[in-house]
Amino acid sequence: MLQNPQKPFNWHQDCRFELLIDGTAFFPRILQLIEQAQHSIDIELYMVESGKTTASVVAALAAACERGVTVRCLFDANGSANLTAQECNELRQSGVDLRFYNPISLLGGVRNLHRDHRKLLLFDQRLACTGGLGFTDDFCQPDDNSHPDQPGQTRWHEQMLIVQGSIVADWQCLFEQSWQQANRPQRRRLDSRPQKHAMVELPELNPGLGRVAFSASRNNRDLLASLISRIRQAKTRVWLATPYFVPPRSLRRALITSARNGIDVRLQVCGNFTDLPPVRYAGQIYYAALLRAGIRIYEYQPRFLHLKSVLIDEWVSLGSCNFDHWTLHWNLEANQNALDPALARAVQHSFEADFKHSRELTQQQWRALPMPYRVKIWFWGRVKKLADLFLSFY
Repeated sequence: MLQNPQKPFNWHQDCRFELLIDGTAFFPRILQLIEQAQHSIDIELYMVESGKTTASVVAALAAACERGVTVRCLFDANGSANLTAQECNELRQSGVDLRFYNPISLLGGVRNLHRDHRKLLLFDQRLACTGGLGFTDDFCQPDDNSHPDQPGQTRWHEQMLIVQGSIVADWQCLFEQSWQQANRPQRRRLDSRPQKHAMVELPELNPGLGRVAFSASRNNRDLLASLISRIRQAKTRVWLATPYFVPPRSLRRALITSARNGIDVRLQVCGNFTDLPPVRYAGQIYYAALLRAGIRIYEYQPRFLHLKSVLIDEWVSLGSCNFDHWTLHWNLEANQNALDPALARAVQHSFEADFKHSRELTQQQWRALPMPYRVKIWFWGRVKKLADLFLSFY
């Protein structure tokens, strides 16, 4: 029987993990898994838009239905706004059960801001895939104009984690909850007071340990609480990669405190390649304080970095969550937490490769920023504070 999805999930000891970096590696694998599925395929995604990628997925899912596989797709109504009506009809006519999470309504008000940002693919209830991926060409198709140092890569730098073992039942549980609530979602405001983030005891490091961390209608603290608890217990390193660094105060304080205590704290963020420049400027209002505390900040240069990864000592968390204030307040999110030496090494190697393709900011460089750039940071930083004030009312 599936666990109650409103309560935190437990640790599992039989997990098997496989990390794939970039769509050139994980998208062919997705098509292969669709082709190999025998009983069921469940897909929950935020970003889905028309293009070569989606055309391939539609064809593969239609073929799966034809051979008797039960296929369900749950796409966020806002994130899939660029999916054509023709493709929706093709999916439904082929036998796919298609739903859209929280359809946009003219009378919906702030409820329209509540989105399903999870990225989850389930095959035969025995294998789960998560990460920050979507069915778009930016994620999955090689870019003819890619950076000379990374030829043939996708425009967006992303990852996918394949998970097997008894923990897949927990991922399935989250999907079932979202599936049932797609047309009547509920949300609960975020209470991110730092004193409430109690220490969470971890099992000893062993191969195959994992648990699902998530935010939902009655649980919006699990993701943030597990992260801050781990940061406070860090012994050697705290490495965090996110495309949108606009974190709540409790997370900023935890990172700064760790750095001042001598922990190797590194922040991997996007450089000039980003889909939301204002969000980048808004997050940079915190850089001066972070740099003074000793936090190292790396801006990824070749492409848009869309990874959501955390490596704290040997503890790993990756999935859909950006750990920004807006995400934690409004969105359904889910991450795979793990204590697995092999996965930790793979994530470490991914970080180290990205550091080599990044520009590390220094305090001297930050103080030398030109005035026009500083004005952008000031302006969008004020907009961010107004957004925080808005969130406090909902």
